[in-house]
Amino acid sequence: MTSALMPGGLVVVDKPAGMTSHDAVARLRRLLRTRRIGHAGTLDPMATGVLVCGVARATKLLGHLPLEPKVYRATVRLGISTSTDDAQGERIHGADASTVAEQKILAGIADLRGAIEQVPSTVSAVKVDGKRAYALARAGEQVLLAARPVTVSRFDLLALRRGDAVTDLDVLVECSGGTYVRALARDLGAALGVGGHLTALRRARVGPYGLDVARTLEELAAQPRLWAELDEVVVAAFSRRSVDSQQAWVLAHGGSLPAVGLVGTHAAIDSQGNAIALLTEREGQARPVLVLRPAGD
Repeated sequence: MTSALMPGGLVVVDKPAGMTSHDAVARLRRLLRTRRIGHAGTLDPMATGVLVCGVARATKLLGHLPLEPKVYRATVRLGISTSTDDAQGERIHGADASTVAEQKILAGIADLRGAIEQVPSTVSAVKVDGKRAYALARAGEQVLLAARPVTVSRFDLLALRRGDAVTDLDVLVECSGGTYVRALARDLGAALGVGGHLTALRRARVGPYGLDVARTLEELAAQPRLWAELDEVVVAAFSRRSVDSQQAWVLAHGGSLPAVGLVGTHAAIDSQGNAIALLTEREGQARPVLVLRPAGD
């Protein structure tokens, strides 16, 4: 990795269709000439849009960043159910959805807003006995996933198009992490009695990171660089506590500092503007939850 990319930071990629999130990261590793890259929030190959990637030390930061809510634009096709709840699966069953009343559709959408219990798709990345559900399903095993709580704060109908025995819905979804938009399409179709699946999905935002700051792989190939360096990301995402050189040394070695009354996760920033660690306070001590600049690194 070039010294210009140290100590790392974020790259927000606009992932293209037909590529897994892992493939996108592999391409990014070649472009930025480092293997230390990770991503937050997997996108299916058919999906496009925001993929937040951490480079170098920022890979460990991903699990602490505010990455909710997630915002998607999607197209739901009513009238056909598939084995994967999206257009890549095999047709299971269907019914004529070309005349389903718009008001009935809107009522079905409304029932899927708020705090709901959602059963993930059988081809999701949820683990069952240590194995991914999609791997078990593709191996022909029966996969039974438990419902889990998710929050759908917005599920808005943007446009409706009638077709031959189908109705296509363009929708906007804002939701918590762990929500499957494919499952919303499936459940809406089931509630309406006609079946449903997802035909298009684009992630428009992950927490504060939107398409406005995302770059395509082609753009990154032409100009490979970080969207924001580690210190910029930390200062923007967390409240901060200033530390002197001695306190920074203590934190870099994994030690704790006296609490100063800050609530939640916050950043320790030294006099040079370097992010030293993320801290939380309890029992009168500010303890590191993540050391961003460990001693000797």
